[in-house]
Amino acid sequence: MAVPSLTYPEAVVIGLLQGVTELFPVSSLGHSVLLPAAIGGSWARDLSLGADQSPYLAFLVAVHVATAGALVWFFRADWVRIVRGLFTSVRDRRISDPDQRLAWLLIVATIPVGIAGLLLEHTVRTTLGKPLPASAFLLLNGLLLATVERIRRRTAERRVPVPAGHGATGVYLGASAQTGVSAGHGDTESDHRLARLTWKQATVIGAAQILALLPGISRSGVTMGAGLLRGLSHEDAARFAFLLATPVILAAGVLKLPELAGPAGHGVAGPVLAGSLVAGLAAYVSLKFLTRYFETRTLNPFALYCIAAGLAGLAWFGTH
Repeated sequence: MAVPSLTYPEAVVIGLLQGVTELFPVSSLGHSVLLPAAIGGSWARDLSLGADQSPYLAFLVAVHVATAGALVWFFRADWVRIVRGLFTSVRDRRISDPDQRLAWLLIVATIPVGIAGLLLEHTVRTTLGKPLPASAFLLLNGLLLATVERIRRRTAERRVPVPAGHGATGVYLGASAQTGVSAGHGDTESDHRLARLTWKQATVIGAAQILALLPGISRSGVTMGAGLLRGLSHEDAARFAFLLATPVILAAGVLKLPELAGPAGHGVAGPVLAGSLVAGLAAYVSLKFLTRYFETRTLNPFALYCIAAGLAGLAWFGTH
């Protein structure tokens, strides 16, 4: 049996796929399992999470790190304030401004998925990283997104509108569409609204990322969904999801990238670099689109796509 490898076409296609689907709420890991299996042949052999001596998992971590690099660059103004806030908070031993509070909220919200990832990630992904389970979870992802939007709509119909910037612990935390502030990178007002989350709210939103260990469940989708249910607007929920994704992805890179220096990475440095560059560029373009999209739009189109793709995957792989 041929030993799994990684070609340039495989790396570039999967890099492009990952860079887009990591930030769109449609599950990058689910698509990274389904597409190679649908193509078949050497793609199915080389790009299998469960194959012996396959560099695929380490490659996926590399392209995820490239995506995290795009996130850091896109939100660089925010991260400068957040990191500065963390250092000044530690130095002064207090939390006295929104940047300091947001820094600690992001840390607290990252702890649950960090622990779960260390304990479960490899087992879950190698056990469930197959086409049929990934299709089922992609369908579930779509149903979850649709359910969140339905609950949010019903809540909005019953709710008396609250002026933007009020209700730090209530149902509604404001929206940039009402304040006239863009939800794009460097949005201080959006960050300050996020800083008004309670510790419990931030922890619940962050813990939702644990579901994304399942191939087919979107990290950004479940995080946004949890944020919407905790009272965030679509644009603030997306922003918090993107900020939360950065430390998680970077931490995974620190743990997994060294594998590429071992047998799993033998002879694939070029394809890994090419795929990572494509993933980073695709992620940056996706961020520019999504931060504008969620100013006025919802998760419903992505929910419909995931339901259709999940059903198609179940039908195809269930009979092959």
